[in-house]
Amino acid sequence: MKHAGFDKSGRQIFPLRTRLAAVGLALACALAGGAQAQSDRMTPTPIPAQPNAITLGTGPLPGATASESWHQQYNSLFSRNVTVATLTPFLPDPAKATGAAVIVAPGGGFRTLSMENEGWDVARALADKGVAAFVLKYRLNQTPADMPGFERSMTEMFSATARPPRPSPEAAMAGLAPQIADSRAAFALVRQRAAEWRVDPDRVGMIGFSAGAMLTLATTLAGEDAKPAFIGLVYGPLTAVTVPAEAPPMFVALAADDPFFANSGFGLIDSWRAAKRPVEFHLYEQGGHGFGMYQKTTTSTGWFDAYVRWIGMHGMLKPKGLAPNGAPAR
Repeated sequence: MKHAGFDKSGRQIFPLRTRLAAVGLALACALAGGAQAQSDRMTPTPIPAQPNAITLGTGPLPGATASESWHQQYNSLFSRNVTVATLTPFLPDPAKATGAAVIVAPGGGFRTLSMENEGWDVARALADKGVAAFVLKYRLNQTPADMPGFERSMTEMFSATARPPRPSPEAAMAGLAPQIADSRAAFALVRQRAAEWRVDPDRVGMIGFSAGAMLTLATTLAGEDAKPAFIGLVYGPLTAVTVPAEAPPMFVALAADDPFFANSGFGLIDSWRAAKRPVEFHLYEQGGHGFGMYQKTTTSTGWFDAYVRWIGMHGMLKPKGLAPNGAPAR
């Protein structure tokens, strides 16, 4: 028996609930492929121990009735019905800490979070490079509490024939108030505890995947106190935006066979270039959507190495005051 809505990398397709329905597939997280065998279905799993997770001060999700739960697919863990946001630090060895930091926002269509593939694995890899990483488990739109109900609701929404038009990123931001609040709180916490975590408060960036990429961009465009020093968008929407005057350097990675975002132009890239802000764009021939840290045979697997080289080019792999080659900065 096969089930539509799942992909071969372990990612799932999750359209948004009613208040974000206008965003449509622009916020869904899935690879091309669709149906998978019974053995590949999601299986419920106990909430894993998260001893280092710090509760953010944004409060519980208004109106939430379902409790947080977790499931596993392709040996990767996902959370859903997150009602209280947390931030989990992954700190580098002090001997090689660079002072740079990255807030990591997993994707999942704002209905689930790919905590392992797009969260913890990314954070561990960054910490290994000397960059402090903080995985943001932001609040999610509610789904049925039981797994069968969750799967049915997901399948029904994904199989709907009518698709609303995609709004501008600015319009979509109106439905992301809880998530943007969580993101801002994460930045505030990292800067508040910067000395303890050996972080330079002026070198805190953010990277997001799919819906997490949208949250990263929305946090940047909101113009509030978060002000990321640099941002990374991995397989997120590339709709043109109005770029802030002091927009941070931006890294973008996308596969040319991404079923959601590869055929709508590259307006976001053009917007950053027209504003004369730094941008690096990697368009991989293959990789689909949701590749994250999964080791695939496609060159999209190399996105992380490219990202690390990029942040290094911007001086994030050396302590402040040193150039990327280790020489004193001029």
